[in-house]
Amino acid sequence: MSLSDKKLKIYLVAGEPSGDALGARLMRALKKKTGNQAEFYGLGGDMMESEGLTPLFDISDLAIMGLAEILPSIPKVLRRIRETVEDIVRVRPDIVVTIDSWSFASRVQKALRKKKLGISQVHYVAPQVWAWKKKRARTMYKYVDHLLTLLPQEPKYFTPYRLPTTFVGHPVIESNVVKGDAEAFRKKFDIPEEKRIISVLPGSRHNEVAKLLPVFLEAAAQLRAKDENFFFVIPTVKTVAKRVKKTVEESGLPVLVVETEQDRHNAYVASEAAIAASGTVALELAIANVPHIIAYKVSPLTALLVRHFLHIQFVNLSNILLGREVVPELLQERCIAANIRSYVDNILAHGDWYEKQMAGFAKVRKILGMGEQTPSENAADVLLKLIADRRQ
Repeated sequence: MSLSDKKLKIYLVAGEPSGDALGARLMRALKKKTGNQAEFYGLGGDMMESEGLTPLFDISDLAIMGLAEILPSIPKVLRRIRETVEDIVRVRPDIVVTIDSWSFASRVQKALRKKKLGISQVHYVAPQVWAWKKKRARTMYKYVDHLLTLLPQEPKYFTPYRLPTTFVGHPVIESNVVKGDAEAFRKKFDIPEEKRIISVLPGSRHNEVAKLLPVFLEAAAQLRAKDENFFFVIPTVKTVAKRVKKTVEESGLPVLVVETEQDRHNAYVASEAAIAASGTVALELAIANVPHIIAYKVSPLTALLVRHFLHIQFVNLSNILLGREVVPELLQERCIAANIRSYVDNILAHGDWYEKQMAGFAKVRKILGMGEQTPSENAADVLLKLIADRRQ
């Protein structure tokens, strides 16, 4: 799609690694559809940088999760919001796209709306209003002109409230995880064939790693006590890599930590099982057909508030999409090493949880599949049409 000979200025705001992956794929799709006539500005991580973005600041400043956990970081986050809005005013882009992280994105969008710059404002990844804060759907139209959703059931929550919404598909189906190479992974890191690889995925936010990694490592120690052939690998991301390595070193366990996207994906497909925090990574594991369990915990205050407001039966997207639990969810007080070890034992023995997952993951892949275009290309089409309509 060609709008003119003039390059488009596209401002992207991705505040955490899952948004970084979405943003990078969106950038690739926009470059393809405009014949490289797009300039990118804003916030992102390693993947968006590799596509040509120079981030305004390091997004690790925003890698915070939990209602109670965010309180000490409020001054820094507010400063980052101001800096982002000031930069958008300076750049004067054709469109602003915030990606996921609605708590940060919404504040940027609200502040930008007050500037009345006449720039199209889009949010990519719907807030989970079907889970909690349903009233949020009624007011989003005030701050964004269009919403792009990942799941087919989401538009119905927003379109009744004056917000144009398009289901574009879930970009996890574009993930290179399906191209993972188990043999290459073993060869690169000299892992003998008899070693049974298990991926340990404690999240991409600092407080997730702080709360989950010690528990996951304790479960790993229990598994290794039974069988020394277990080989544990932690595929991590830049935002928390330093903390992950420090925690692993303190544990004394022989654990391999890898950081590149290719190593992460190769590790997944080389794994017999995985122990993961909830999030997009769990969908990647489902796409790659890697059996896994979900374990997660937050501060007692955050847990209390979530239990009061949350209106869903499951937190894992595979379970939500299927309407039943195929991936065990070990949350809060159930998130302990002994439970994790027990469920991993069941999966490794090809017990009932293994069978449920193998059947369930095939259905998840079908639900998330789209037509001739990738989800990112669908999203790019919407953005380019909004820009074209605004210029008329």
